[in-house]
Amino acid sequence: MVEKTTEEGDRYNLIVILGTNASGKTRSAAKLAAEIGSEVISADSRQVYRGMDLGTGKDLEEFVVNGKQIPCHLIDIVDPDYEFNVFEYQKRFYRCFTEISRRGIIPIVAGGTGLYIEAIIEGYKMVAVPEDPSLREQLNKKDMESLGRYLYSINPRRHNSTDLMDKKRVIRAIEIAEYTAAHKDDDKDGKPDIRPLVVGIRWDRAVLRKRIAKRLRERMDGGMIDEVKRLRESGIGWEKLDFFGLEYRYISRYLKGEMGFDEMVTTLGTKIGQFAKRQETWFRRMERRGTRIHWADNADYPAIRRFIKQHIVRDGIQ
Repeated sequence: MVEKTTEEGDRYNLIVILGTNASGKTRSAAKLAAEIGSEVISADSRQVYRGMDLGTGKDLEEFVVNGKQIPCHLIDIVDPDYEFNVFEYQKRFYRCFTEISRRGIIPIVAGGTGLYIEAIIEGYKMVAVPEDPSLREQLNKKDMESLGRYLYSINPRRHNSTDLMDKKRVIRAIEIAEYTAAHKDDDKDGKPDIRPLVVGIRWDRAVLRKRIAKRLRERMDGGMIDEVKRLRESGIGWEKLDFFGLEYRYISRYLKGEMGFDEMVTTLGTKIGQFAKRQETWFRRMERRGTRIHWADNADYPAIRRFIKQHIVRDGIQ
């Protein structure tokens, strides 16, 4: 990690710890929060859902440090049948950030959903977009490939890749993009002043693959298949489970008899590794767009701690 002092007068009011799956970001954020008296805000697109614990890797036990429960926010806030999105995440994050900051605390964001992290540190301008029945009727006549191309043409940067997996979501994404473009000169939405210090955790790719495999075995042993069964029994359909991501998608295929257990575990491990690579790509793209990420190798917590304290000392962390 390269350590460089901040420019005179520069004061950070948010710490961001980002990383891929199995990188150790949650543990690092919780330990830091315990030490400096902070609270953690999750930046994960799936951990917002109740009853989806092992499949989303919530690791709630990591929020207990030396017997102390670390407050964590934006986890377990909606049911699985709720349509959560980046607009709602940003809105809820702003409320959390403001409330925590008013108590004299510098919040810590921990997560790996690049879109959510960018939405808060870059201040994506997002508005509550009304439904447009006429537009929806036109778009419903198009196939998914055409819709995807159109979404990229009007909004090549700010979209969630999961939008492209479901027709209703891609139509909604287009609806939002068109509305936002037509109202780009509207007044500012009153977002808080956010000045983030961003730390990224990275590993050698071969080591990360081993960490992913170990974590997957632990989650399987912990009852991840039973978790998917419970979601099905609660009324969540196969299509929705597929949308929720890799763990739910491939365990569903196993439960439907479309693949054997060993094949499912092997495939899932490979797919999670590929997803981690896409997360890394997103973070590199954030850097190219101007986000400064200070990288810590191998979740080296003492190095992270030194770096944070060096930069936040003027804000009251000793």
